[in-house]
Amino acid sequence: MIVGSKVDYDISNLYIPKDGKGDNDFQKSFNATLTIIVRDKEGNVIKRYKQKSHSPTSNFIGLMLPATYFNSVGHCWTMTTTSNSTFSCGGGCTSIGYPSNSDNTPSYLVGIMIGSGSNSNSYSAYNLNAPISNGTGTGQLLYSSPNIPTNITINGSQAYFLISQSYYNESSGTVNITELGIIVNISYGGGGQSSPTSAQILTWYDTLSSPISVGSGQQVVIYYTFSVNA
Repeated sequence: MIVGSKVDYDISNLYIPKDGKGDNDFQKSFNATLTIIVRDKEGNVIKRYKQKSHSPTSNFIGLMLPATYFNSVGHCWTMTTTSNSTFSCGGGCTSIGYPSNSDNTPSYLVGIMIGSGSNSNSYSAYNLNAPISNGTGTGQLLYSSPNIPTNITINGSQAYFLISQSYYNESSGTVNITELGIIVNISYGGGGQSSPTSAQILTWYDTLSSPISVGSGQQVVIYYTFSVNA
């Protein structure tokens, strides 16, 4: 029970007491870092690039809770695929297939998509603005398979995992990279469904602060590092 004639709902000026720990103890517990290495035809490093990565999409937020939660509470979370179609977790979507077993098809990381455009709102992005296609023609880069860790690395008080992917310019011109995105294939359906529906969704998106130019015969490797500090 609140006693008084007026209740103030403005919490913007509430005093927050100082914690007993020193300021040096307050470190970001989660970090995402983007690193890019460009090599010439002989394999020599000609450019190193690094920036903070901080752009999970709405699809990523939706995956923070299991599909069974949305189903049990009677709500739906709608995710948008890279082809701009939608599906909802909740109702008929009672599970996301991971890991693989006799009743489902597994969800998996497709890879790091690269592009030459930019999205103004990373949260609502469902695909790259101008994806660079896989190939050896003009404006294309040849995609290798992504490198995915088999476990999480523990180093002192830090735990992290790193995914990377290489791209090769086998065309005669220069290709500029300005945007990146992590694509995941999601298999979803009802419990025990032997052939669930699959869709590719963008879960993470970054725009580079400066373009990365990849000349003819050159290679670029992109690293995403996700870490948590104790």
